[in-house]
Amino acid sequence: MGCASSSVAASPSSRSARAPGYEEPVVLASQTCFTVNEVEALYELYKKLSFSIVGDGLIHKEEFQLALFRTSKGANLFADRVFDLFDLKRNGVIEFGEFVRSLSTFHPKAPESDKTAFAFKLYDLRGTGYIEKVELKEMVLAILDESDLLLSDNAVDAIVDNTFSQADSNGDGRIDPKEWEEFVKKHPASLRNMSLPYLQDITMVFPNFAVR
Repeated sequence: MGCASSSVAASPSSRSARAPGYEEPVVLASQTCFTVNEVEALYELYKKLSFSIVGDGLIHKEEFQLALFRTSKGANLFADRVFDLFDLKRNGVIEFGEFVRSLSTFHPKAPESDKTAFAFKLYDLRGTGYIEKVELKEMVLAILDESDLLLSDNAVDAIVDNTFSQADSNGDGRIDPKEWEEFVKKHPASLRNMSLPYLQDITMVFPNFAVR
């Protein structure tokens, strides 16, 4: 996974106390779409997020939700699911390496296969390896809720039914990874939110964080 061809610059050796789970920028740059300078910039952002509420150098769900949605209150299926997918070790927090590797999936240069797989997991709420109709509907409703968009139940059902009519090619009432891959190829707009343009050069977004 990631962009192994990313350029690697020298990483400074003098650093203050590292956050738990810290990984060297050179290593992360070699495994993701980010350069060493960009990983260093992401580390400064990570520290800011990880001390926003709990203050232990790890990103907890409340801090993650605050960063994404400007609020740490109220459960939301979409926010919870994204957090769970970033939490690769499944230990209830996001460590620095997990933060960088997961964000790399949203890099404009990340392989489409990575984006497709992440999106599939996002909708596969029960982790069964299939997207069921009820799961897709739950996620659509959660995304609409976060976007402050209101659609009637009939409109939501129409979105779900239309997606399944096109993606569920074998008609078994669920979408498997191969069917999802074929659906995405025919409907690339379904991955539109899987690319964040500002990650193209994170040091331009956070110029004070860049390591020169």
